[in-house]
Amino acid sequence: MKKLTSLILAFCLGIVLQAQTEVNWLVKMDEAKTLATDQGQPILISFSGSDWCGNCMRLDKELFETEDFLEYAKENLVLLNLDFPAKKANKLSEELSVQNDKFAEIYNKQGVFPLTIIVNAEGEMMGKVKYPCSSVQGYLDSINDIIH
Repeated sequence: MKKLTSLILAFCLGIVLQAQTEVNWLVKMDEAKTLATDQGQPILISFSGSDWCGNCMRLDKELFETEDFLEYAKENLVLLNLDFPAKKANKLSEELSVQNDKFAEIYNKQGVFPLTIIVNAEGEMMGKVKYPCSSVQGYLDSINDIIH
């Protein structure tokens, strides 16, 4: 019985810890700007090709899905993903497609993927996050250099 109770407790603790570091990626710039203003945080924008860009997928695994990044982002950033999927099955709504094209014209005229930038709550460019970096800490240092 003690083993079962310990196992259940460990499982519940794992769920609580995971929920604490859960970070939501927004997909609409107006929502990101509102949240950034409310929280006094900059916006990290990721331009990605989620279903065709190998380096985008690698960046997700190497950085965006790590506990260190998620903990850092929760305290310091509003996250915005501007995705440009190629497959019909992943097609965005017309509203999101128009929005993403608009912000690609402003921030990513060269069509670089992946591209990660930091903007302030008004949408003014603060800097570009270096890619690739040698470690998660390297990415976080790059972000810190931009926002501090």
